[in-house]
Amino acid sequence: MTDLESRLTRLTTPDLTPPILPDADVAYTLHDTPIGTMLLAVAHGRVVASSFGDEETMTTRLARAVSPRVLRQPGALDDVRRQLDEYLDGHRQAFDLKVDLALATPFQRLVLTDLPKHTRYGTTTTYGAVAGEIHKPKAARAVGTALGANPVCVVLPCHRVIGSNGALTGYAGGLDAKRFLLNLEAKD
Repeated sequence: MTDLESRLTRLTTPDLTPPILPDADVAYTLHDTPIGTMLLAVAHGRVVASSFGDEETMTTRLARAVSPRVLRQPGALDDVRRQLDEYLDGHRQAFDLKVDLALATPFQRLVLTDLPKHTRYGTTTTYGAVAGEIHKPKAARAVGTALGANPVCVVLPCHRVIGSNGALTGYAGGLDAKRFLLNLEAKD
């Protein structure tokens, strides 16, 4: 045993355990899915992000909008990950998760709040129809912009909203992800 090894051995204590950190105000994890890596985050038991955005940008947004205590704590997102995986595997049609739209603008909240009611699993609607549902019939483009910045993708099904001509337009995860989600739902 070298002198260094001898000194290091004296520093170790067998009863030393790692510290237990308190839960974060915002817990997040990166989750690999068939449609890409998603950043999932919860705050106070509610999903605040299910996003394709990059980690640094999203954690900064979460720190500004929700709390500066944002920590990567995958265990806090076990239920969210399980439900998302079940959905993406075709074994779930609806999420049983509480959502907090803390990252959304007031107009996005108006568009997103009732989105699951207006877009049933396996069906699509149009930006114009959503605009009509929120009593803003001339706001189809604004609805598209709001949905394109949906901070809770997949959980709030903005992928079910398409152009009036049936075209797939804009999706935060890319058009391949949108196509995957619509094809998944069409199978049932």
